[in-house]
Amino acid sequence: MLGWALTFLVVALIAGVLGFTTIAGAAIGIAKIAFYVFLILFVVSLIMNFVRRGPTI
Repeated sequence: MLGWALTFLVVALIAGVLGFTTIAGAAIGIAKIAFYVFLILFVVSLIMNFVRRGPTI
């Protein structure tokens, strides 16, 4: 998921440099959404890992 966010970020940067502002704006929006989804899934995964393992002594 993070790979997709980085891919869309690179596409947006290239499109922005070339002057394709509509494509750059859309790619930035997709990259933001993909990054936030990745971040939420990462936090849920961490929480589930701690819940499943229990406390370590």
